[in-house]
Amino acid sequence: MFKVKSRMERHLKKHVRVRTKVSGTTDRPRLCVFRSLKHIYAQVIDDSNGQTIVSASTVDKELREAVAKGSNIDAAKKVGQLVAQRALAKGVAQVVFDRGGYIYHGRVKNLAEAAREAGLKF
Repeated sequence: MFKVKSRMERHLKKHVRVRTKVSGTTDRPRLCVFRSLKHIYAQVIDDSNGQTIVSASTVDKELREAVAKGSNIDAAKKVGQLVAQRALAKGVAQVVFDRGGYIYHGRVKNLAEAAREAGLKF
């Protein structure tokens, strides 16, 4: 017979498929999104040097008081704005978007749109 894959195994397979195609460079780093049940995280990563340039999440002190719940669309928008502000302050204007195997909908989409509105280009 065949083995039924768990939800996590299916997600990891999608994530690996996306990561083979998306890579960040020094000129154009990768904006990576991770979504958990309680929080949302975003990082701007330079894959050629293996360094995280900036990051933002609903766990940060700045956003913890600003958002009532870290797992909704409003929180994702605030994280997108904050990561874009921090990236622009570090001199990063263009990024490659890595949705991390998640579908481009809901929290992931709102984070990306908020980052675009704040000045990041991707």
